[in-house]
Amino acid sequence: MKTIQPGQLIYWKGSAAIVLEFKGFQELIIRLVESGKTDIAPLREVSLYLPSDKNQPSSSHLVAEDKEWKKALERYEIIKPLLSIRHRSAEQVQQVAETHSKGIATIYRWIKQFEETGLVSSLLRQKRSDSGETKLDKEVEELIEAFIQNEYLQEERKSITKVFNLIKAECKNLDLPVPHQNTVYSRIQKIEDKEALKRRLGVKASKQKYTPTTGSFPGADYPNAVVQIDHTPVDLIIVDELHRLPIGRPYLTIAIDVATKMISGFKMTLDPPGSSSAGLCIGNAILPKDNWLAKRDIEVEWPIYGKMQKIHVDNAKEFRGNMLKRACQQHGIILEFRPKGQPNYGPHVERAFRTFMQETHTLPGTTFSNVKEKLNYNSEGKAVMTLSELELWFTIFLVYCYHHRPHRGINKIPPIKLYMECIFGDKDKPGIGLPAPIEDEETLRLDFTPYVERTIQRQGVEIDYVHYYSDALRKWIGAVDEVNPKQTRKFIFARDPRDISTIYFFDPDTERYIPIPYLNTSRPSISLWELKAVKKSLIEENDAYVIDEEVIFRGINRMREIEAQAIEKTRLSKQQRATEKRKRRMAERRNNWEVEHKEVTHRTEVLPTEATFEDEFLEDIQPFNDVELY
Repeated sequence: MKTIQPGQLIYWKGSAAIVLEFKGFQELIIRLVESGKTDIAPLREVSLYLPSDKNQPSSSHLVAEDKEWKKALERYEIIKPLLSIRHRSAEQVQQVAETHSKGIATIYRWIKQFEETGLVSSLLRQKRSDSGETKLDKEVEELIEAFIQNEYLQEERKSITKVFNLIKAECKNLDLPVPHQNTVYSRIQKIEDKEALKRRLGVKASKQKYTPTTGSFPGADYPNAVVQIDHTPVDLIIVDELHRLPIGRPYLTIAIDVATKMISGFKMTLDPPGSSSAGLCIGNAILPKDNWLAKRDIEVEWPIYGKMQKIHVDNAKEFRGNMLKRACQQHGIILEFRPKGQPNYGPHVERAFRTFMQETHTLPGTTFSNVKEKLNYNSEGKAVMTLSELELWFTIFLVYCYHHRPHRGINKIPPIKLYMECIFGDKDKPGIGLPAPIEDEETLRLDFTPYVERTIQRQGVEIDYVHYYSDALRKWIGAVDEVNPKQTRKFIFARDPRDISTIYFFDPDTERYIPIPYLNTSRPSISLWELKAVKKSLIEENDAYVIDEEVIFRGINRMREIEAQAIEKTRLSKQQRATEKRKRRMAERRNNWEVEHKEVTHRTEVLPTEATFEDEFLEDIQPFNDVELY
């Protein structure tokens, strides 16, 4: 994880500068190298890299072949120990080069390539003129793989030399070219150590070597070292924005920093947990929150941001998608899955969920934790909050309450106080510095957005019956696949499920995202949820019904017309009920007045036949004659 510390060289507005000190979480006091002038630079405008066109972040990891990408990851792992050393020596570089049998110049070149962008994709091998040509016969490759699986990765633990001799003999029998011994060695070396140990020595030996000992969460020693992510349904029924009628429970995805217990990001949706909510949550965790808070008129700080070193998740399928895996690898983030039955990994995210759910139990419409606690409480009848209102309420709870409360897991220190101590340091130890700013926030957000692969036709691109087009697609119309010329080439399109009126085309030439609008720009903006709802409705109405874009948007318009009519009917119904209520109250008041008036009339007309002592006494009372008015 890259950070900014006092004394570090940075770039601001195209000029080199030295960081003097921090001014809160959002600004730096710097001294420009050329002029020597001292200035205050917003952190969002600062870069760790010298600005140039070639250093702009790209997303070439999306189009890289698996083999190429694995090679780039191997290079990254080799230079990774050197990246964290600010003033690395030649001896340290030489030691790494000798350990991995690489040239010193090669190590320096890889370090330079990576530090220019901070992305693993910068280590991808450049295409050669003979790219695509096979080095070994396909049958030989398959033969080597088969012998590795059936002979080397077995409990008999045959040596590499023995396996090579078997391969050599089999190739001669089949009249195939014999591969070099180093080729077999390289194939075996690519096997993950943990997998090889498990296959050759057994599961127990693998666990003893690679499973951490129980205790505190391993590696979570500073902010953004380890972040845990998980989902849960919220114990609350919410209502829709239009009719204010109950629509069910939303889902909450949170990212918690294990070291400080700060919530680094969250996402609340109506859709079940998936790669979309996981990616949006990670994007929210990495990006700064100042603009996000300003839009919601929240003035308190939510300072945690930046790329985490490791993301720790459970084994759910939404975390195992290729999009999430590649995006994490591209940005140097380790995606680690929680081993089953390993308590040492700690229920940090589960504890946070319990705290949040206890707070929701105080809101109208809560479902409580179980039926026993709920008793006869009418959750749907009491529901009052919409999804956006609940999101705002949860944000305020986080930044005003949760981050400032003492936390048992960190010696009863508020998470934000511990985070500040880690960043800025104290009298006993220096801080790690502010996280490095994100160079291209939009590209990072799209990297963690689900994508689809589609061909490009004359009418543009079609996704879920909806057509999109821009002149940026013109040159790729009818493009053929580079590997298989008989097939049409597929391209990557990222899509934000909250608004699918615009998709983002990943241009293979520039390796940048380009926004592509509807082909028919008069179409209204819709969400992926609305699209799925209308498709489901059309299928249920008639299984043989032909679904196309015109039908879909006609259905969208019908749904919205029904909503508008429902709003008007609800308004008139409320108005009618209010009028009837007012009439009933007036009638009740009139009835009460008549009853009271009759009682008074009855008392004045019906006089007693005999005067009482009080009546005689009252008749003798005379008014005062000597009262003076001032």
